Amino acid sequence: MKLMAIGALLGALTTVPPATGEGWDACQGAERPKDLECSSVEVPVDWAEPGGRTITLRIARLPATGQRMGTVFSIPGGPGGSGIDDLTYYRGSFSKLRERFDVVSLEPRNATTYGRLPQKCFATGPWLSRPDTRGEYARLGAQVRRSAQECRKVDPGFFDRLDSASVARDIDAIRAALGEERLSFVATSYGGVPAVAYARLFPERIRAMYLDGAVNQLRDAMTDARVRYRTYEAQFGRFLDWCRSGGDACGTGMEARWRKLVAAADRTPVPVKGEPVTYSGFDLQVAAMPNVVGPGPAPEYPRWRQLAQAIRQAEGGDAAGFAKYVQAGIGSLKPPSFVGMNATQCADGLRFRDYRDYRAVRAMGERVSPNLAGMGLWHRLGCTAWPTPVTNPPAPLPSGLPPFLGAGTWTDYEDTADIVRRVPGSGTVRFDGHGHGLYLTGNACVIEHANAYLTDLRLPPAGTTCRPA
Repeated sequence: MKLMAIGALLGALTTVPPATGEGWDACQGAERPKDLECSSVEVPVDWAEPGGRTITLRIARLPATGQRMGTVFSIPGGPGGSGIDDLTYYRGSFSKLRERFDVVSLEPRNATTYGRLPQKCFATGPWLSRPDTRGEYARLGAQVRRSAQECRKVDPGFFDRLDSASVARDIDAIRAALGEERLSFVATSYGGVPAVAYARLFPERIRAMYLDGAVNQLRDAMTDARVRYRTYEAQFGRFLDWCRSGGDACGTGMEARWRKLVAAADRTPVPVKGEPVTYSGFDLQVAAMPNVVGPGPAPEYPRWRQLAQAIRQAEGGDAAGFAKYVQAGIGSLKPPSFVGMNATQCADGLRFRDYRDYRAVRAMGERVSPNLAGMGLWHRLGCTAWPTPVTNPPAPLPSGLPPFLGAGTWTDYEDTADIVRRVPGSGTVRFDGHGHGLYLTGNACVIEHANAYLTDLRLPPAGTTCRPA
């Protein structure tokens, strides 16, 4: 059932009081919890033309189980992740919060599910290379541009409006439909970018803002890369420590062997036996990164073990260990630069200005992170020669915002903390361990601090740290 149609900026809205069941139906699908309710809201494709084409967004709600005091809006990551899936699969994380709040989320306009663009636009993209010359940079840009144009030509008006500011305006339309004057937020991973856009556009409509492992759009490419390189190198150091402590999959001298393998593969790429694919050193770094960041549960760390085994296999002349686990995760023999995700990230300004900007970041990365220098380049290279302009550029946060709360792990705390430090009076929780998306994945310590903030606006003391159980 549709909650209401939004004719934003055109006239009065007919609201449905969110405390009632009116306007909501049980969500369809055997995997959906019985208490998860679904509805929809109609918004303009182009917020600059509110009387033009519209898109109907799917939304979902976990209703409050006690005395309700408002709505917490959960902004999913991705970009393009489904908040309805978050409320389905991570429902238990919200159980205490629901004693006082409805929890609402959406499938954002940049999700894969709306059919305005072919599914392949969200599931595939070019395999990126690391350019060594201006000519190679230009050729990579032509490849990226062709891939983007193949998707954009299907519906340019929609493709050009997948930026996070449009998502933020959609969220405010949902707020209006719910009849709420202000919202409280849980924003996870890339959800931090539309959350920051919302804070910039609608600061007076925020009651509380909790950012969890948030992607930081506010830093320039050089500063962003410097922080990321240091983070990546520290995490790779933890992998090396695990190897030294007796990881039997590693063998000895892992760091020197890894650097030798990467350098050799950049000269002569390593084949994947039985497949028409090779791995350069850059490819090896990109493929290694998810396993470096997310090793799996201690003390076995199965993804570190998998990485160590793939490295040994590649040293023997076969990159199939990397290709196998990459393909199992995303269906491609090498990590693709997904066009659908880039339609958001490139519009949000997460791109290099030019070849000179790219070379400066690359040189700095080679100094700061000798083991993973390629990873700080990969995402932004996916926007090289992008066919549309930046429509949601980074901009300072306004004054008058309420204090934020941020939380993060070894690999994402600094990104989040940098955002919340820009808002006076804000606080952070550092998780002394691996992971990403602490609230959704059920970290009890972080959830307790976040709930205290979201419910009573009570921030934790400075220096608060949560540790693995």
